[in-house]
Amino acid sequence: MWIDTHCHLDASEFDADRDAVAAAARESGVGRIVIPGVARENFATVRELAHRVAGGAYALGIHPLFTPGAQDADLDVLRMEIEASLDDPLFVGLGEIGLDYFVPGLDDARQQFFYNEQLKLAHEFALPVICHVRKSQDQVLKGLRKHRVHGGIAHAFNGSFQQAQAFIDQGMHLGFGGNLTFERALQIRRLAAQLPLDALVVETDAPDISPSWLYRQRNTPDQIPAIGAGLAQLRGIGVDELAIGTTANAHAALPRLALSSA
Repeated sequence: MWIDTHCHLDASEFDADRDAVAAAARESGVGRIVIPGVARENFATVRELAHRVAGGAYALGIHPLFTPGAQDADLDVLRMEIEASLDDPLFVGLGEIGLDYFVPGLDDARQQFFYNEQLKLAHEFALPVICHVRKSQDQVLKGLRKHRVHGGIAHAFNGSFQQAQAFIDQGMHLGFGGNLTFERALQIRRLAAQLPLDALVVETDAPDISPSWLYRQRNTPDQIPAIGAGLAQLRGIGVDELAIGTTANAHAALPRLALSSA
């Protein structure tokens, strides 16, 4: 079985065929799909979707790219939603949260405010986090340390080996997806090949970060086995070993995933 640890299945790109996309993933061997929240407006959507599709799971959080439209009161809503979800085995943690220093025009103070307040919630409720770390690895790590958050996933990791080790030392796992299938992505491929296997999880970020064979096309969660095969090849191990290892790693990163059977 494979686990897609990061898939925005609620995105509008899937409005025409969402159930078929989920079914195709299941047929391909993807037993679980983690659907992260991005804003107050989609908390109910990702929860409902996780319950509707076979193998669904969800996280709740305010994405850094959505902070321009977020209100302080959204954090109160998030707290209430977390409290209401604690008995739901399909709820796996806080996400997608973090910082983004790639997209221009974002208010750094506003990003930092929402990130830090959500880390406080993660610590209070002892929940793992799914972190957006685009051009922000050191700053995201600083927050994890400050708020004593141990556990979760650094999504779409593309930092240095030193930064990778720092995340691992913080109890985090590192997410790898379609980027590793591009031969020109030298640093990501080196990281994917050389980091400890027990630190890695696989993800699509669908509909984004498509693998090389879907360049500039919509990504879908059924691509996980092929992405995983690419990762296995980079590491010189069998595909089955990679699937078993990354599934165990996903359960370690998001322990509530193991509470419900796929």
